[in-house]
Amino acid sequence: MPRVNRTLVFVLLLVSSCAFLLFQLYYYRNYVSKQTGLHLLNPAGHVTSSQVQWQTLKKFLALAQYFRLPLFLADTAALTLLSQDALRQRDRMMREPHCSFLCTGRPITSFVLSANQWKLSPGFLLAAEQKGFELLEVRGRDPRLASLDTLSGEEIPLHFLFRLHGYIIHVVLLYERSGGYLWHGVLRLKANVDRSFAPFMLLDYGRHAGAYDRPELMLTVVDNLDVRVPRNISRFLAQQQQARFLECRYHDARSFLQLYPDDSSAAAVEFQRKAKTLLRLAAQTLGGLDVPFWISSGTCLGWFRQCSIISYSRDVDIGIFITDFRPDIMTAFQDAGLSLKHKFGKVEDSLELSFLGEDVKLDIFFFYKDGDVVWNGGTQAKSGRKFNHVPVL
Repeated sequence: MPRVNRTLVFVLLLVSSCAFLLFQLYYYRNYVSKQTGLHLLNPAGHVTSSQVQWQTLKKFLALAQYFRLPLFLADTAALTLLSQDALRQRDRMMREPHCSFLCTGRPITSFVLSANQWKLSPGFLLAAEQKGFELLEVRGRDPRLASLDTLSGEEIPLHFLFRLHGYIIHVVLLYERSGGYLWHGVLRLKANVDRSFAPFMLLDYGRHAGAYDRPELMLTVVDNLDVRVPRNISRFLAQQQQARFLECRYHDARSFLQLYPDDSSAAAVEFQRKAKTLLRLAAQTLGGLDVPFWISSGTCLGWFRQCSIISYSRDVDIGIFITDFRPDIMTAFQDAGLSLKHKFGKVEDSLELSFLGEDVKLDIFFFYKDGDVVWNGGTQAKSGRKFNHVPVL
């Protein structure tokens, strides 16, 4: 019987083991590693969609942190969960401990980023694509460059959608406007864009342009991930519901002013300056009271018709629903430096307040709802006669 060569056997076993290890490495790199997140199993041994979504968010947020992009969470569903009471949060964590707030059952998570910060990280998009994210960039014209003198602006990035494993991360860019507020543009798809890239009808942002106050942010831990959120979540969500922004129609205003030139005298220009200052003061005062308002009557006509204050007007008009009336409104305006000129009517019927600042009058009309009809009362200062006005919509 031939004698077995032990060295030969050892070499054969070593070669076989190395070949097997190389095969395992090849299989992992080409099949398993491309399915990031799919190897996560719940205690029952099954992959859950929330686990895959959490892994997608983790990868994206880690990338944003590496590039120092201060994204903040603006997803309405996730923020609503975070703003609810602690008991509901605890119950949800018990049902889904891995991803309790960010995984809302929707295939989209929304974040917001300042456009100024975006410009500082040009390599982020390339790095995201290298990590497996598919990208859709939506651009639009920059309204900050539009005016009565020029009706066109260069295109700027407005929205970015990142897709991985069927989940969408929507990044909304906020631009600072001259009034001190933050603005995002409408998400308008061009003809050659793949409409199946994302469920666009489910997006929280983009159906229309929006305007926001600058939110105070805080860094916290949500589902074991470092995330920035608005410090006052309820206020941000309330503002998001009423954030629709209407851009001035510069083309129509330009056509109107060509037919009816605006008064450019020093007195008219000074009045417009005072009126804008008064309107800004009113916005700040009512904003501090959380009282929503709108420009009304002649002030609204001036914005709609000529993108400005009517030069021959002598006051500023705003409207407030009577349901938003607060007794401290008068005190707040007086504390802001305005004097009470008139008070007509009463809270139950036809209330109207007038304040004076820098020789320009601020008229506050309160609107009442009577079934399907919205009306406001008016009182003639000299005669005391009362009128009810029903706006034609």
